[in-house]
Amino acid sequence: MEKSEKGNGLAAASKSPMGLRGWLRCENEEVNTSMRTAETMLRLVPMALGIAALVVMLKNSQSNEFGSVSYSDLGAFRYLVHANGICAGYSLLSAIIAAMPRPSTMPRAWTFFLLDQILTYIILAAGAVSTEVLYLGNKGDAAITWSAACGTFACFCYKATTSVIITFVVVICYAVLSLISSYRLFSKFDAPVNYPSKSAETTVFHC
Repeated sequence: MEKSEKGNGLAAASKSPMGLRGWLRCENEEVNTSMRTAETMLRLVPMALGIAALVVMLKNSQSNEFGSVSYSDLGAFRYLVHANGICAGYSLLSAIIAAMPRPSTMPRAWTFFLLDQILTYIILAAGAVSTEVLYLGNKGDAAITWSAACGTFACFCYKATTSVIITFVVVICYAVLSLISSYRLFSKFDAPVNYPSKSAETTVFHC
């Protein structure tokens, strides 16, 4: 029934050029609205995940008869908290901008592309260095006589692992956003600088 209504609308619009142009404009607006809504929701997902990873790590501390340990004692975990906070703030700001019904321009497309790339590497680095610390906590390092601390502070390592896993989910979200922003940029706009092609010059030496 819906297909027949669309077919009738297209047939009626095709009777005049102005009607066809208006019908196509409405279709394009519906598609753009759907894509804008999907991108906005996709940008809000890493914000929620980043806040979750941040809160789990902030509350991560443990004390027992062997001593006490907190996330603030380890630089990698402090970096993870800061990286997730920055990504969450950027995700909220970019979602607000993406939700605005404004035409895509080259400066806006390049800004999204560059910031998505930068934030992807920042959060990926946070997950990578935190994973290394967790590996040493679980396995230790016999070469430098480091013992496995997670046997003593199991709850601390469990919460840290949870935060790192959530962080890597944020990495996946940003990788998808980077693909979307790069596709939108390079499918609609050319490079900002066009280098003139120069013919290769050869020099012939005569003996």
